Amino acid sequence: MNASEALDLPLLEEGLLRVEPLLNANVVTGDSFLDSVTTHLIAAGGKRLRPLLALAAATGGEREATHDDLMGAVAVELVHLASLYHDDVLDEATIRRNVESVNSRFGNLVAIVAGDYLLARSAAIAASLGTEVAALLAETLAKLCQGQVAEVRSAFQITRSREDYIRAITGKTAALTSTSCRIGALTGGRPSTEVDALTEYGHCFGMVFQIRDDILDITATAGELLKPAGQDLAEGIYNLPTLVALADPDSGPDLRALLGQPLGQPEREKACAIVAASSGIGVAVNEARTYVERARDATSGVSNHALQEGLTQLATELLSDLPG
Repeated sequence: MNASEALDLPLLEEGLLRVEPLLNANVVTGDSFLDSVTTHLIAAGGKRLRPLLALAAATGGEREATHDDLMGAVAVELVHLASLYHDDVLDEATIRRNVESVNSRFGNLVAIVAGDYLLARSAAIAASLGTEVAALLAETLAKLCQGQVAEVRSAFQITRSREDYIRAITGKTAALTSTSCRIGALTGGRPSTEVDALTEYGHCFGMVFQIRDDILDITATAGELLKPAGQDLAEGIYNLPTLVALADPDSGPDLRALLGQPLGQPEREKACAIVAASSGIGVAVNEARTYVERARDATSGVSNHALQEGLTQLATELLSDLPG
């Protein structure tokens, strides 16, 4: 998915290009070793989805981004990058964005501390944008931690509830996409009704984004994912398609016999096949569609018609590569 093309808003791509050098400038310390760590994933690129949401909410593609708009976009991307540094330590990952992961190259301790440094830089930027943005980012960091703890706590639990799953992805994914939209709306000086509408859109977008990712973890190939398929299953992270399959009287017994423990490659492939053939994929796709509808409803509170259409298209585009 090309998010910028889906939004199709004038001047947005230009604003996103201006974010790139600011990301580097705001993490470089002058210490060559630390700089190589903090800029490692910035140099590897990425979708820059959260800065894109922030800039879209701020400008609607109607004007050039201001300094505050750009710095809001930098702040949310630094939080996202920090979360990747920490996630890779938890997952013992070796590859991220087609390059060696920070933890694999520099070690776990350096990766954790560098992630903390990125969070500190994000907090400093948020503080420069005012108390409302600073408080919002602090609250978002707390939600990210709550979501991650909820996920870690439920690892390898075949009795994990759908409510626990929704709570976890609300924190670990949707909280930051929601905040990206809200910070952009705030730096853009939008009226409070539009700030709230864009915040709700960001929440729904994040939910779709994560559910989509969880479906593709089962149905896509390793080449498409740029990581092994079924990685969540192997690591004991039982997401919506798997939880539905576990509750299905047809697929549940065979799946329960495999899960609850780390999986080798043959077991991983078998578990993926069971979930893919179950009702879990269809239920998860329908859940994603529900959030797309909620995202579309939220855009009705935005006065800019082009922004309404662009945001709706962006959310809808997430469904384009899902089964059914």
